[in-house]
Amino acid sequence: MHYRTLAGTTVSAIGLGAMPLSIEHRPDETRAVATVHAALDAGVTLIDTADSYHWHAGEVGHNERLIARALAARGGDTSDVLVATKGGRGRPGDGSWTMDGRPSHLRRAAQDSARRLGVDAIGLYQLHKPDPAVPWADSVGALRELLDAGTIRAAGISNVTVAQIREARAILGTGLASVQNRYSPAVRDGEPELRLSAALGLAFLPWSPLGGISRSSLDGPSGPTSAGTAFHRIAAGHGVSPQRVALAWLLARSPAVIPVPGAGRPASITDSAGAVDLVLSAGELAELDATPPA
Repeated sequence: MHYRTLAGTTVSAIGLGAMPLSIEHRPDETRAVATVHAALDAGVTLIDTADSYHWHAGEVGHNERLIARALAARGGDTSDVLVATKGGRGRPGDGSWTMDGRPSHLRRAAQDSARRLGVDAIGLYQLHKPDPAVPWADSVGALRELLDAGTIRAAGISNVTVAQIREARAILGTGLASVQNRYSPAVRDGEPELRLSAALGLAFLPWSPLGGISRSSLDGPSGPTSAGTAFHRIAAGHGVSPQRVALAWLLARSPAVIPVPGAGRPASITDSAGAVDLVLSAGELAELDATPPA
């Protein structure tokens, strides 16, 4: 495994996006735990979760509890694993997503997440999405309070603009560790946020990093995956999956990038983790850069 810097520590250059283990059409717990263990076996030391990663109403924190059980069942020392969670979104159980960026909600949500994860302090706590009903500075101010209280060790923000990153940095200072925005072969409009994150020394965690290769549940109903793109042609030349090429391309975009591909089975995260060892030539990277979004 190769490593990058996040929240003042080193983590694997590929993380595990744990959302598929708890949302619609999730695997049974045996396979879910096996997926987490396969990630650890592959050298993954970053797991991305959220309190809103669940399927039905009344099961807030399903994914956080699952990750805690999987780590406990692993046995041995897992202190090098950074579990990053998020607050500020909700799922009523009808398939929709809500937002709640009120400081009172975020403070309570972070405390509940720490309890479910079984930690004294959350390694990285991310504001899941700006709430248009709440001033951005108020929501980010709640992260400042959580840092000062020791409830979280580092803060992150997600689904944000350049202006929101700058404002959060002004409020949080070095307590701000990461930005998590959508960025993938199909969706590349996060380039300004990526460049700013790198300039500020922040990690940039692309969510749905395989968009255009496979789809995230947040993108809506899954359709047929694209085929015949440069990602597929280059993958065939290397004898690897196009997903692995997509992740290797993302890693080459910037040293700040740490993709967190979702996985619902052990084979998926094992394949994704292999992207750290895939070396793409300058010509291949140029071809992928020029590939229009799928």
